[in-house]
Amino acid sequence: MKIRRMGRQQEGKRPSAGGRSRQGRFALIFVPIWVLSLGCSGTAEDGYAGGDLSGSQTVSVVVPDLSDAALQGADLFVAHCSECHGANAGGSSQGPPLVHKIYEPGHHADFSFLRAVDVGSAQHHWQYGDMAPVPGLSPEQVSKIVCYVRELQYANDIFTDPAGLAACEAADRSYLPDRAKGGP
Repeated sequence: MKIRRMGRQQEGKRPSAGGRSRQGRFALIFVPIWVLSLGCSGTAEDGYAGGDLSGSQTVSVVVPDLSDAALQGADLFVAHCSECHGANAGGSSQGPPLVHKIYEPGHHADFSFLRAVDVGSAQHHWQYGDMAPVPGLSPEQVSKIVCYVRELQYANDIFTDPAGLAACEAADRSYLPDRAKGGP
């Protein structure tokens, strides 16, 4: 059987999908996944390693005076998150501490918390297993939880740039009337 492709005749070979070789298709699929996974990799040297891989790490957390949005987030955190992530996000035998360098805004953006609540999260830094989605929380409520976690992180020197508190600005605006948000 002869197949004519791009002006060349090839004996017994079928053209690959989209004219790409098997290696090219592999690279197109797996290289972007590999690059994205680098964003959540870490070592002890860069401070993003999970530390104790036994699945039982807790940290002491200093609780600062909290903004109104963070206080609301604290109540939501206790109701929906503390069973696994411990009191004041310090971790437990069921889940990692969120007041940890791994979860600083520059490594896990606010969106990663929203996504984890919405669809869950595969285990990647700790040995606790996958995180299941958390049903029953609106994006506005999750923003308040993120604000709470960010204020705890800031108070505990996980990050020092106040820009990392952007979730609190968004959470503060999420319950304002439309006119106050700049809307009609």
